[in-house]
Amino acid sequence: MANITASMVKELRDQTGAGMMDCKAALAETDGDMEAAVDWLRAKGLSKAAKKAGRVAAEGLVAVAGDGNKGVVVEVNAETDFVARNDLFQEMVRKIADVALSVGGDFAALSQATFPGTDKTVADHVQEMVGQIGENMSLRRSAGFEVTPGAVASYIHSATGPSVGRIGVLVALESAGDKDKLATLGKQIAMHVAATNPLAVDVDGVDATVVERERAVYREQAKESGKPDEIVEKMVEGRIRKFYEESVLLKQAFVIDPDNTVEKAVKTAEADVGAPIKVVGFERFALGEGIEKEEADFAAEVAAAARG
Repeated sequence: MANITASMVKELRDQTGAGMMDCKAALAETDGDMEAAVDWLRAKGLSKAAKKAGRVAAEGLVAVAGDGNKGVVVEVNAETDFVARNDLFQEMVRKIADVALSVGGDFAALSQATFPGTDKTVADHVQEMVGQIGENMSLRRSAGFEVTPGAVASYIHSATGPSVGRIGVLVALESAGDKDKLATLGKQIAMHVAATNPLAVDVDGVDATVVERERAVYREQAKESGKPDEIVEKMVEGRIRKFYEESVLLKQAFVIDPDNTVEKAVKTAEADVGAPIKVVGFERFALGEGIEKEEADFAAEVAAAARG
């Protein structure tokens, strides 16, 4: 029979949030096999981490990390915004962003990469922290850019701490020009993206099905005017141009200089940067977007907490 040490019991407790005696019993039942002990606790309904895994995690943090010509953005979810202010959680998310930078933002590679200072994968470490922090958590997504030559700029909106917050944006600019000035322009465009949430960099990047859906709606609206078909089509095309101006990054009015489009601002910046500039792409992660949140019954939550 395996020798069950105090450090083994502590490790299992950190992973599962179960009581010390339950962890000791689980290890004894599984002859010291840590993974089997986790499963034993789950089967007995003693793992707090397992119980929390069913809860909706739509809060948490978005983080960015960068190194000149490359950058990444990641999202790690938790159940409440209180956790986002937890120093331990913030530090974990920042370290995950650093790991993401080392793998180019690839989500599959990030999940299986080793979390710094441990022998566990990033995904496993997040699950281990469920028991320690006390909420369901999940590594949700990551993305990244690398340009040569050029710069990848980042911006965090509604920052909770250094490099972490509720909205994270990356903007990749390809250019052989001055890197510092390029980075400044990229930061400005990233702030614009955070504010306007464009669909694509340019017209060609907009999903054709989205455009056709808009076109069909505009056509039905225009037909109600009773005008001839050729006039209706001109009205539709005018609305489509307006749609692009509102939804496409380069066509949008630049929030920092509304008299110019982003496209014109980039063109003007080329003289200062000293070389042509191409906006390669952007990523915008808004915390919890697309996650269906449960409507909480506050009175029921209080009653449940009172019952323990």
